[in-house]
Amino acid sequence: MAHPTMMLDHPGWLRDDTGRARRVLRSASAVWAVVCSPAPEGGHLVEVARLAGDAHVAPVVDTIDPGVLAGDAAVCDPLRDGGPVMRLRTCDVWEALGTAVTRQIIKAANARENYRRFCETHGERYDTAAGPAWIFPSPETVLALSDDEFAALRMTFFRDGLRSAAEASLKASDDWAGMTGEQLVAAVQGVRRIGPWTAGATVADVTNDYSLYPFADLAVRTWAGKLAPSVDWPKPEPDFGWLWQAMAGAQLSEWTLLTLAWGVRHATGVAI
Repeated sequence: MAHPTMMLDHPGWLRDDTGRARRVLRSASAVWAVVCSPAPEGGHLVEVARLAGDAHVAPVVDTIDPGVLAGDAAVCDPLRDGGPVMRLRTCDVWEALGTAVTRQIIKAANARENYRRFCETHGERYDTAAGPAWIFPSPETVLALSDDEFAALRMTFFRDGLRSAAEASLKASDDWAGMTGEQLVAAVQGVRRIGPWTAGATVADVTNDYSLYPFADLAVRTWAGKLAPSVDWPKPEPDFGWLWQAMAGAQLSEWTLLTLAWGVRHATGVAI
């Protein structure tokens, strides 16, 4: 029986030639490595190891089963065919927020390249069972970077947003930790230079509740069109969002996450 497949959408995932993927991420007082290996029966086997710190609550991996989907067969059938999907929650709101800032108004491939260069230059390196990986720079590190250092990374566009997010994180991280998803979206959107898309993407990354994700964005519209070409999808973003929400109903999170996972798989030609 096949295992669920890990959704490797986050730019922190690094892959090797064997199909393994690795990522390091921080929680409140620890650093963790998560390694995904292809299972012989299909899907991924997941190993989690604590690399530093003293926290014993491991990062959360949620499994989303498309077998429970209800609604239009044009959308649900190909999602069911893909099988169950796992997604790792980003533990640290700062990391999720900083990552979302680096994805603003940019193609996914370019965002991934910027993110990885940023981490390798200014983040800490950790050795995992599948090779080295770099954690997202701390807010203190971001605030210490000069304008020239951002320019050298070709990240001047993201400089002010990252600084603003870092300042807010240092002041509000304890408050953020106790908020519901909806409360956190509102709080993060109150940070200077953080808009609705960045706030929604941040909180979806932390919670895996993709009803909070900007579900009418270009990525969802693109993959919905390829997943279910027989549906007459509206081109304007608000009209698409209204239809997508109406079709998904109470399963808006599952529809959105699984569609994005389907898109990652079909965009790369390899397992997600």
